[in-house]
Amino acid sequence: MVFINPLHYTSLLGDSASYVWRTFEAAPKYLGLKSKNEIKIPSPIPLWKLAADTGPYVRLAAFSGAAAVILNGYGFYKQYPKYDEVHLKKVFETASYFHFIHTLAMLGLPLCKRPLLSTTFLVSGIILCCGTCYYYAFTGKKQHDIITKVGGMCFIIGWLCMCI
Repeated sequence: MVFINPLHYTSLLGDSASYVWRTFEAAPKYLGLKSKNEIKIPSPIPLWKLAADTGPYVRLAAFSGAAAVILNGYGFYKQYPKYDEVHLKKVFETASYFHFIHTLAMLGLPLCKRPLLSTTFLVSGIILCCGTCYYYAFTGKKQHDIITKVGGMCFIIGWLCMCI
């Protein structure tokens, strides 16, 4: 059984539209007319060259991602004290989550107008916020609690700098 498209025959334009279009498309070539402006399409640039031309931001994100994976592996196998195990694991998971999310955000920095400013605050946030959370989770000492809040503010400012 052959399916016939009923809309093909009810169309006002049908095949005649394609015939007219091909005629008008071929007319300048037949008459010897040429366009004044030649559009030259540049050859595509490989993505690794584009990333290399935008500065050290992708490499910095790669280094931060490697550090996040190493710290995550260490924290997963660490023996936490029994009296505070659940709380310290939660702090570690939060630090690891923030570290990974902001590392992924750093991959988008070459697309920003002012990537150096955003990078400064995001890296500072990773060091100050995640670093002190890692320290607390690994040692149980909560003496650098105020620095964590400063690191959180650095994260917020870093995200806002990406909007500028």
